[in-house]
Amino acid sequence: MSVDELDQSSAPLMEHLTELRSRLIKSVMAFVVGLMLCYTVSDPIFNFLTRPICNALADRGQECSLTMIKLQEGFFVAIRISAIGGFCLAFPYIGYQLWRFVAPGLYKKERNAFLPFLVASPVMFIIGAAFAYYAILPMAFAFFLSFQQHIDTVNTTGTAGQLTRAGITFQGSIEEYLSLTTKFIMAFGLCFQLPVLLTLMGKAGLVSSKALAGVRRYAIVGIMILAAVVTPPDVVSQLILFSVIYGLYEISILLVRRIEKTREAELRAQGLWFEDDDEGAPKDKANGE
Repeated sequence: MSVDELDQSSAPLMEHLTELRSRLIKSVMAFVVGLMLCYTVSDPIFNFLTRPICNALADRGQECSLTMIKLQEGFFVAIRISAIGGFCLAFPYIGYQLWRFVAPGLYKKERNAFLPFLVASPVMFIIGAAFAYYAILPMAFAFFLSFQQHIDTVNTTGTAGQLTRAGITFQGSIEEYLSLTTKFIMAFGLCFQLPVLLTLMGKAGLVSSKALAGVRRYAIVGIMILAAVVTPPDVVSQLILFSVIYGLYEISILLVRRIEKTREAELRAQGLWFEDDDEGAPKDKANGE
């Protein structure tokens, strides 16, 4: 290859890198703007995030109060809230920039196939986060608060004085509470990406409904382990999380199977599909599979 050919081949690469830098700069700017906007309303956002613990404490007749242990803790909590909220606000624009960078390299059919997953991903994340906030967090906090121990004074017989039992009262740090709450929300939001991920892999031909059904027993064990790790060690919340994620797994199998049937119908219409007599598995003439 000559020097001129090398120069010509490097030109598109430099153009892509320049465009990528431009998209990244725009995405970062959108994130900074979202962070600044959320910082102005960080207190209402924090009050919304503390509602589950306040309700759990109210059920026990306790006052809802979190402690600022470190002098700078309140500021860093506001920054963390602003960063999370800023990313959520900027995500549609960031996704748009990602789409604009990737779309020119895709065929029209590939763009039409990929775009629904780009929309479904944030929707499923919001559903998972809402499920964690409204269903899991109240049960988790009720379980954790059950380990409190109120001060109890017991009169003794035959001895002078009284025996007292040490009290255990929740005095949570605002930073620790926010960290725990956001971990729950992020974990469930990511777990609800399972149908999107598996369906996208099925669309790309990386997995099949038959393969997913074949490893169902291993998926059940994996989901049970995940439910035990993510949720508190009470049976109710673990069963709820297991049921939800396993349901999403079965839905993923159905979605991948539907994609396979649609692909089969298209190939049959083009005369590029036939059945393998030996294994009974469908084959694609166009790809020689």
